[in-house]
Amino acid sequence: MPRSIGSQFLLAVVTFGLYGIYWAYTNHEEIKRETNDGIGGVGGALIYTFVGVVTLFLLPVEIKRMYEGRGFKSPVGAGTAFWVLLLGIPWYVKCQSALNQYWAATAERPPASAPVTV
Repeated sequence: MPRSIGSQFLLAVVTFGLYGIYWAYTNHEEIKRETNDGIGGVGGALIYTFVGVVTLFLLPVEIKRMYEGRGFKSPVGAGTAFWVLLLGIPWYVKCQSALNQYWAATAERPPASAPVTV
């Protein structure tokens, strides 16, 4: 689902960062539902909570695999994690923008794993 970057940033500030756990959960869960691969929501939330630095690499890699599964070129990958050196905001914007673009591009297409009906 496409999400407003500004609204999510505001929610993260208002909830003192706790919204990030929900954000990690929903994005990892949606990716798993879309691709039938990945760690899923609970795993994503736990990793974000206890070893957040892993999320910096893991989420962009899962996004990249999702893009490539549809034959798209991914705007993010493991190297995206290094954007966090600029206070984390560019990393978040790149990941959320990539997710928003993917959901918009595939809004009316069945998931790659869905059976094709003729």
